[in-house]
Amino acid sequence: MEISDFFWNASLTELKRGYIEEKDSYICLLCGKKIEKGVIYPYENMLYEAERYMRVHIESTHQSVFKYLIGLDKKLTGITDHQNQLLRLFYQGKTDKEVQAEMGIGSISTIRHHRFSLKEKERQAKIFLAIMELFKEKDQYAPAFIPPHKTAKMVDDRYDITQEEQEKVIQKFLPEGLEGGLEKFPPKEKQRLIVLREITKNLESERIYDEKELNQILKDIYDDYVMIRRYLIEYGLVDRKADGSQYWLKK
Repeated sequence: MEISDFFWNASLTELKRGYIEEKDSYICLLCGKKIEKGVIYPYENMLYEAERYMRVHIESTHQSVFKYLIGLDKKLTGITDHQNQLLRLFYQGKTDKEVQAEMGIGSISTIRHHRFSLKEKERQAKIFLAIMELFKEKDQYAPAFIPPHKTAKMVDDRYDITQEEQEKVIQKFLPEGLEGGLEKFPPKEKQRLIVLREITKNLESERIYDEKELNQILKDIYDDYVMIRRYLIEYGLVDRKADGSQYWLKK
């Protein structure tokens, strides 16, 4: 299962803490790192059991679950840039007066109104979640949608992909799998996204690639590896250093 699947299938409690528990391990929902149970992990001259070390990992690598979630694309969070900035300041423990001064908007009562609006959004979200849970119990014909990857730069109708559509596209353009390579790059945006996500399965999540290494992996799949590399970055699937010296799979 891909990390995005773990992320979107997680409960609210699991999302808040940033990891899920499996039989033999804990998995970070933010980057996919797996911590094996029964192992003692060293960190900065201290020893930690597995679950405690997962919390240490989240703090040291991601700073906090809040920081990670608030940094996701607004199409995924459903909050505006303005609300995002307010939430960041509120999370820092700033008073309404301090927030008003830093943002330079309205008055203290204006900030208080924004707090109320955010609480209203929270109440609406709870009701909507309850409606959707009840709806799923009755909707027998809903197609299985593929969740967007968390690092998507812009979530639009390209991501309206069902499991059936994905299987058909992969069968059409990669009939022999990634080992057989790609004979033709898909002409449609949605098809490209499906194929590009499939290509990332050939990349290791914890590995840093230099340009030559990445090029070779992509060249084995398609002759125009430069185009594939460009699209992987454009779709938010792969990131790189500004000078192009290192590449890695985004999580």
